[in-house]
Amino acid sequence: MLRYLPFLLVLAVWIYAFIDVLNTPEKEVRHFPKVVWVILVLLFGEVLLGPIAWFVTGKKRRAPGAGGAGRSRTQWVAPDDNPEFLKSLKDENPDDDEKKKRDRGSES
Repeated sequence: MLRYLPFLLVLAVWIYAFIDVLNTPEKEVRHFPKVVWVILVLLFGEVLLGPIAWFVTGKKRRAPGAGGAGRSRTQWVAPDDNPEFLKSLKDENPDDDEKKKRDRGSES
């Protein structure tokens, strides 16, 4: 079983590089047109020259943590920490406060 592992790893890298080339927008491809990169990855995939060349030089890479192109990340907040959410609950159910006051008044 272990004798197939190198073949499977090469195949996985080959397929990953091929899909990465296809999914990369044309404006992010460097040095050659996208069609040439597809051919290079397919022709030299068995010896990993095509995929390694693609990973090293073929695609513009963003710095880690740089995020998307101009997109800001949404910071998720728990509902009980989100003042807008709490306000929307009060706006939806204004009668709840009156009911609580009446219930407290009838208890004492």
